[in-house]
Amino acid sequence: MNRLHEWYCASGYWRRRAHQTILPWATAGMPLGDARVPELGPGPGVTTDWLLSRCGRLTALERDDFATERLARRFGAAIDVHNGDATSMPFADGAFDVVVCFTMLHHIPSPAAQDGHFQEVVRVLRAGGTFAGSDSISGPLFVVAHFGDTLTAIRPRDLPGRLLDAGLQDVSVDARRGAFRWRGTTPA
Repeated sequence: MNRLHEWYCASGYWRRRAHQTILPWATAGMPLGDARVPELGPGPGVTTDWLLSRCGRLTALERDDFATERLARRFGAAIDVHNGDATSMPFADGAFDVVVCFTMLHHIPSPAAQDGHFQEVVRVLRAGGTFAGSDSISGPLFVVAHFGDTLTAIRPRDLPGRLLDAGLQDVSVDARRGAFRWRGTTPA
């Protein structure tokens, strides 16, 4: 992340927006209570804070070394923190009930790598598991915020086919006010 983007993602404004609007919308009706859940790409942990009290067992997978260390110090034994890449996860097949990621997909460097990520999600989900999350819809401010940073935006209308191709079913994608959410399940 560039410094502007890093600052924004750790800001009080982003925390309020994520906690009050984006996360409740992206996870509405999801079975998080007793679920084993990895959050992929949590960055500074703003979304992790919100998830912590809502999941049975929370795991974080972050590829940035500094962010991984910061998450481990901040959350201690409350969550399992792993340094790694969401396109090659260090988890067993079927290890999780729900996989989530929020405003992270656009940081994966290519559409092919994003598709590899979707296949990895299917691999680590149990039968009947759920993949859900949200991301931003690309626009001028979004592009400026990612200057000098990885930005591989996904158009919401393209996502259902890509998730289905990865092996998910019952896929839904909804967009509103500059953001979109998705949900899909692995075959039972």
